[in-house]
Amino acid sequence: MFGSLDISTSALVAQRTRLEVVSSNIANQDSIYDAQGNYSPFRRRIAVFQAGDPSTASGQGVRVSRIDLDDSPLKLRYEPGNPHANSEGYVAYPNIDATMEMVNGMDAIRAYEANITAAEATKQMIETSLRLLG
Repeated sequence: MFGSLDISTSALVAQRTRLEVVSSNIANQDSIYDAQGNYSPFRRRIAVFQAGDPSTASGQGVRVSRIDLDDSPLKLRYEPGNPHANSEGYVAYPNIDATMEMVNGMDAIRAYEANITAAEATKQMIETSLRLLG
């Protein structure tokens, strides 16, 4: 039964990380400069899940194996007066769709809630088992 709690806990951590990635994407949807002030449009991040826990060599549970950059094209806006405009007058902006990020965020929240429910059900089963044994 404690394995069930570990599985739910690993999913909670993974979904929290996914929501942090979504939040970062939304916060940077208009960022065209990097931390040093150079023109470098932000690229959307994607949390990639993988089954198992490498620290315990268990195949149960889930974890974020890496955070990838979305290689889809950047959004181009026609701004001929912008110093970062290309020869045709377009400036590249982050490849982030706020609506899609909100949907991904809601999905992560629902998955988080489902794992809370599963953990609470497991906890109740453990309590009932201990009562029956005692």
